[in-house]
Amino acid sequence: MRRWSLAGQMLVLQLLVVAVTATGGAVLALVQAHELLTEEAGATARAVAVSVAASPDVADALDDPDPSARLQPYAERVRLATGVDFITIMRTDGTRYTHPNPAEIGRRFLGHTGRALAGETFTETYTGTLGPSKRSVTPVVADGRVRALVSAGITIDRISARLRDQLAWGGLIVALALALGAAGTWLVTVRLRRQTHGLGPVELGRIHDHHDAVLHAVREGLLLVGGDGRLTLCNDAARQLLALPADAEGRHVSELGLAPLGEVVLSGEEEQVHLVGDRVLAVSTAPSRLGTVVTVRDHTELQALTGQLDAERGFAESLRSAAHEAANRLHTVITLVELGRTEQAVALGTAELRAAQELTDRVVGSVREPVLAALLLGKSAEAAERGGELLISEDSELDDLGLDPRELVTIVGNLIDNAIDAAGRVEVHLSGDEHGVVIRVADDGPGLTDPAAFEKGWTTKGDGHGLGLALVGQAVRRLGGTIEVTGSVFTVRLPVPEPAR
Repeated sequence: MRRWSLAGQMLVLQLLVVAVTATGGAVLALVQAHELLTEEAGATARAVAVSVAASPDVADALDDPDPSARLQPYAERVRLATGVDFITIMRTDGTRYTHPNPAEIGRRFLGHTGRALAGETFTETYTGTLGPSKRSVTPVVADGRVRALVSAGITIDRISARLRDQLAWGGLIVALALALGAAGTWLVTVRLRRQTHGLGPVELGRIHDHHDAVLHAVREGLLLVGGDGRLTLCNDAARQLLALPADAEGRHVSELGLAPLGEVVLSGEEEQVHLVGDRVLAVSTAPSRLGTVVTVRDHTELQALTGQLDAERGFAESLRSAAHEAANRLHTVITLVELGRTEQAVALGTAELRAAQELTDRVVGSVREPVLAALLLGKSAEAAERGGELLISEDSELDDLGLDPRELVTIVGNLIDNAIDAAGRVEVHLSGDEHGVVIRVADDGPGLTDPAAFEKGWTTKGDGHGLGLALVGQAVRRLGGTIEVTGSVFTVRLPVPEPAR
């Protein structure tokens, strides 16, 4: 037996909901209408009774030998004018002066009068000579005392007659609501059937489970951005990599604190590397029928390893250059020996050996972190090959204090590279103790004034792909340090990590 599709089930359910809602609404409306009509009748009766009791004609007529002669015509005029069913003016003992039925004049009023005799106006439902009615009773006060009572009311039969008049209209409205609800439900069902391809709840649930499992299992961040720039979908990895808030979905990408990423998504560029917080992210975009699919991959570790590899490659290159230079000088020494100028050959060889040994001794003696020392030696050779000079300050003294060497390579290497690019002479100062590490790189260049220098894309070369200083700023933040720029002097202060216990 074929299961009902989701659209078919929704059609039946919606028809039942519409029928129950319309019927319940009609019943509730009738109940409320009855209550409102009853309250309206009570308010009308109260207003009429109070007005009659306050009339000077009523107070004057009470002094006549036959008050009914004046009060009965007056009460009937007011009754017909206001639409109430009765106005009864009576003595304090309940003897009627007026009544719609003249035969009831002189008889006792059927109802409660105690509260009115105490000076209070009240409303009640009571069965009198005309049947059940909503009535109000109020005192006629003259000369500071209660002289008489006035009661005005509307019968329940009259209220019910008005309600029956509205019942026909209510039935018509219910029928119309059912018809419109059924038509609207059918249209919604047709659209739902088209969107769900006639699948039932079980099939849709299975598809959702597969989608959810795949979406949240992948390690790459996945986002779907609609054509209006709003984030419509993101997985757990994307939330973690981009530090997205819980209510990210449905918000515009420019509102999520990801300005560079938002620019990539909105510009439609296929792939870029961006710095988000303390991460290096590779962002890829691809258009789809539902918007733009964004893939985010974490390249932080890869970038750090790349930086370390670049440093080692630079060191190897500097060794190659040094070897080439040493070969040239050795050839010169050999030639001097062959020419019989032994003293000059010894002097040249000794000077070269002394200079290289002094540089090595200074770097190794000042910096006990081997990776950083190797970096400085490589950068020194690189600066010399490029016609510049890299100096290690005399007061440099840095032990191995447990800082991540990859982060140090990123910071020192990029600062020196930028300094060498900007000037010919670079001076590096390194110092540290249990309170923190200070790294200072200065050059004789024009200095730095742009506050955006530590953002991705800043460069003085005009190619728009600057990443070095941005990586420096990111590494400093990861280590919990600070960086200051004064002209052409970069000063980095890093806290020393607490020793493991």
